[in-house]
Amino acid sequence: MKIFEPDEDYYKVCSIADLKEKTGKRYFINDTEVALFKVDEVVYALGNICPHQHSAVIYDGIVEDGQVTCPVHGWKFNLKDGKQPGGYRGLDSYDVIISDDNVYVKVIKKELKW
Repeated sequence: MKIFEPDEDYYKVCSIADLKEKTGKRYFINDTEVALFKVDEVVYALGNICPHQHSAVIYDGIVEDGQVTCPVHGWKFNLKDGKQPGGYRGLDSYDVIISDDNVYVKVIKKELKW
């Protein structure tokens, strides 16, 4: 079994055992808030900031039917791509790789251009 060798954009976030089924968990990666969700042993990573009123609560949302529902506003987002029903823009979605029971998330560091 080959162990994943992360590149500069993938960050080791946690162990797969740190995540509970259908319960979100919040992490900070390079100043980016990310909500992780484990559903049927698949891990999804979405931006944690709800676009409705910019509340950092997505990790605390209700997970069902392949979606997470914002606990404050009730907006729904697809776990796979972060989009709202109908394909509307929603949350950022991040690539996830699991290797040797560790969860790696790809977050490209934001560069400020003044």
